[in-house]
Amino acid sequence: MKEQVEPEVQSMAEQTQRQGGAGGGRALVIVDVQNDFCPGGALGVPEGDKVVPVLNEYARRFAERGWKVLASRDWHPKESTHFRSGGGPWPEHCVRDTPGADFHPDLKLPEGTEIISKGTSPEEHGYSCFEGRTGGGETLVDYLRRQGVDHLYVGGIATDYCVKQTVLDGLKQGFKVTLLLDAIRGVDVEEGDSARAIDRMIRAGAKTATLETVMEGEPGADGSAG
Repeated sequence: MKEQVEPEVQSMAEQTQRQGGAGGGRALVIVDVQNDFCPGGALGVPEGDKVVPVLNEYARRFAERGWKVLASRDWHPKESTHFRSGGGPWPEHCVRDTPGADFHPDLKLPEGTEIISKGTSPEEHGYSCFEGRTGGGETLVDYLRRQGVDHLYVGGIATDYCVKQTVLDGLKQGFKVTLLLDAIRGVDVEEGDSARAIDRMIRAGAKTATLETVMEGEPGADGSAG
């Protein structure tokens, strides 16, 4: 049975296509591959570091084709309502300008990668990349539309939180979104949280892909010129 997409999502998609023009651009969105979210970090996700080599290959392929690569980061202040110390649900993590907030040392971001910082004020949780801003202060949605991007490919940490919210917000904003199943890992505070998150993203309209399938149908995927 064909999945039905909510009318709001369809109308936003039409708006994005109009604003993006004929660019038909793609962008890889690498979500929060930071030291504190990897094993040994303050909020380490099991096998979170396993996404690094996979995302490196996605980033290489996207950069090779001239497509945009973006990397988000939690960039919290020391005092935040996101943390338990401020009444929130999480231990302190990814405090700006600390080693825990740095990207994983083996993550290879191509030259020109746009960094999206989120959770930057004491009141912000910053679960979605769409809550963040570029280094120039531009919102993510404005940046993507200005660049003519209409299709996002999303991977990173964590499946059941920031990846999920970024995918859902991207769909609501009218972008086509592909979830990279081999480049995500989840927290699973409750058993099955990640599986439920993936199901929710798919039901909302997200497609899925892996390294083996992501370039299928793309110009030059068979080695020919695009």
